[in-house]
Amino acid sequence: MKKGFYTIMSAQFFSSLADNALFVAAVELLKTSGQPEWQRAALVPMFALFYVILAPFVGAFADAVPKGQVMFFSNLVKVVGCLLMLFGMHPLLSYAIVGLGAAAYSPAKYGILTELLPNSQLVKANGWIEGLTIGSIILGVLLGGQLVGRAVSQYLLAFDLPVIDLGIETPPEAAITGIILLYALAAAFNLKIPRTDAPLQPLLHTANALVRDFSHCNARLWADKLGQISLSTTTLFWGVSGNLRYIVLAWAAAALGFGTTQASSLVGVVAIGTAAGAVVASLRMRLDRATKVIPLGIAMGLLVIAMNFITNAWVAAPFLIVMGAIGGYLVVPMNALLQHRGHNLMGAGRSIAVQNFNENACILGLGAFYTGMTRFGMSAFGAITIFGVAVAFTMWMIRRWHENNCLQYRDEVEHLLALARHDKH
Repeated sequence: MKKGFYTIMSAQFFSSLADNALFVAAVELLKTSGQPEWQRAALVPMFALFYVILAPFVGAFADAVPKGQVMFFSNLVKVVGCLLMLFGMHPLLSYAIVGLGAAAYSPAKYGILTELLPNSQLVKANGWIEGLTIGSIILGVLLGGQLVGRAVSQYLLAFDLPVIDLGIETPPEAAITGIILLYALAAAFNLKIPRTDAPLQPLLHTANALVRDFSHCNARLWADKLGQISLSTTTLFWGVSGNLRYIVLAWAAAALGFGTTQASSLVGVVAIGTAAGAVVASLRMRLDRATKVIPLGIAMGLLVIAMNFITNAWVAAPFLIVMGAIGGYLVVPMNALLQHRGHNLMGAGRSIAVQNFNENACILGLGAFYTGMTRFGMSAFGAITIFGVAVAFTMWMIRRWHENNCLQYRDEVEHLLALARHDKH
């Protein structure tokens, strides 16, 4: 791997670490301030909101500006969102601003991989990036849980700056203050990301032109016989995974009687399995064989349903590790295949923006649905059943779709797989 890749990994690690710690802190902030549970569930779709709204613009922006600079300014936006959460703005609104920073960050983060590395290293690079990201999720949710817990929060609240009174009086507020420092560290790594030799693509000047360009890119990726399969798979995976992050918290409280600090550890357990699956996939899978992992998505959906029958933490932990590992092994090769097809059809930033739009539209839609169910009294157990059935059935449909493509468009599919096996850039 090139030297710049490790700088990208470091920046991604600390930014994602802060994102996940902030999620737990925001859940606890809403809980301790007496807000209803549906608002806690609404954190997930609020974070995804700007991914969907700004999708036509952030990809083109990431292709027009050096990606290290995009990542730097995106982390500064996240800092602004944290400060607004600390000093009076409603947590849902300020968390959406953090999501704005994340929406701008993602096309640059993934797009730079296709500029820096050859196709032959994309699966391996995705395995490392996804594994590191999942590692940061593990540590992030654990860190967030500890920061809002009694032991650590008491120490943080006892720390005072001379002369200046910041008005930090509760454990969640103290946690958010520490998280701001993590975003600042990530921004410092962003400044060290090297400029690649990939040419910058001109940024169209009107909003209508950008929307038309994005719509065209979205249509091209959905029309591609491999792009449509990898895009539909990753869209479903991240749509469900994004919402399971909160659902696991709610399920741990309902099934195991856990508080926020204990429940956050189970979210980390899922991430441990996902990281392991991602690393194994990066070592074993080739880009041209990515579609072979589709049946694992059906199995993952059935395992989600099986969560309802677990009432013991000692059973829950290994079960969640296995479920996470299946997800990690599924998503890494499909992500790499999607990036490969997107890079060949359009700019790297634009293709990642299309991916983000579809995945976060799924997160937003499923999250709004789950929030609505929570608002009207549906239990975590019912939501888990619905999500599991949706995953298993949809992945079965995607598998049928790919099989049909292989029958009707055999020459085209074989040609695209050959490109994935041999193409260099």
